[in-house]
Amino acid sequence: MNKDVMFSSKNMNWCTPQKFFEELDKEFYFVLDVAATDKSTKCEKYFTPEDDGLSQSWNFGGSVFCNPPYGREIGKWVKKAYEESLKEKNPIVLLIPARTDTKWFHDYIYNKAEIRFIKGRLKFEDEDGNSSDSAPFPSMIVIYNRKEKEISGSKKI
Repeated sequence: MNKDVMFSSKNMNWCTPQKFFEELDKEFYFVLDVAATDKSTKCEKYFTPEDDGLSQSWNFGGSVFCNPPYGREIGKWVKKAYEESLKEKNPIVLLIPARTDTKWFHDYIYNKAEIRFIKGRLKFEDEDGNSSDSAPFPSMIVIYNRKEKEISGSKKI
């Protein structure tokens, strides 16, 4: 893939680096990837754009991973993750740009989820696993984990 296209603002698909995902998977044991393609999925069970993960239940009996398209629709994915977290006791983990100035950050993440800011810039991959330059934006991991909140009885942040 042409790196100019891969890292342009026109590209909405930033595939999760495999090693980065493997580290998260060691902690969360993901069972479902809700925003994937047949080539980019990180889990055995997954939703493609044709499946429309925004219209599906994310309750598959285990942790959910979501690296959504990074365009104007990202707020819909964050809202969906938050709403699913209210119904689902298993963790929902998002890999998204660190955009703390957005409405969706304040409405659905801030004081509602654990936030892990990623030091440096990720080197995202194309669907074939090829990486190029670092992303032109910072990233964060957002974790909705109702089970942990119920056990600890405290607010995560």
